[in-house]
Amino acid sequence: MSNQNGPMVIVCNSDSTGVMPTFIFGASGVGVGEDVIIFFCPAAANVLLKGELEKFQGKKGLPDPVELFNTILDEGGRIILCELALEAKDIKVEDVRDERIEILKAPPFLLDAQGAGLTFTF
Repeated sequence: MSNQNGPMVIVCNSDSTGVMPTFIFGASGVGVGEDVIIFFCPAAANVLLKGELEKFQGKKGLPDPVELFNTILDEGGRIILCELALEAKDIKVEDVRDERIEILKAPPFLLDAQGAGLTFTF
């Protein structure tokens, strides 16, 4: 796919029903050549902690969320955790599941997301 329209941006604000669509769309996007940026708002922050994605494994008819997560990062996608979540949810950086997860405030994310060709919110 052409990236002339900017990145594919996904915002996740749910630590329940929005988790699987976020990772399915993200992995699908990198799979078809999109530059993918996923931003996790504080309400969804717990999903990015060690051991949390495993709670979504084994759901009938759905892919493995850990594999989707790894595919996104391995294929060059970006996963960003909102910095506000650290204090709001009492999260320590060492509790985040992967060192490749970026921790940014909303303004830098918005600058990176400018000109997005596709946007999704879950």
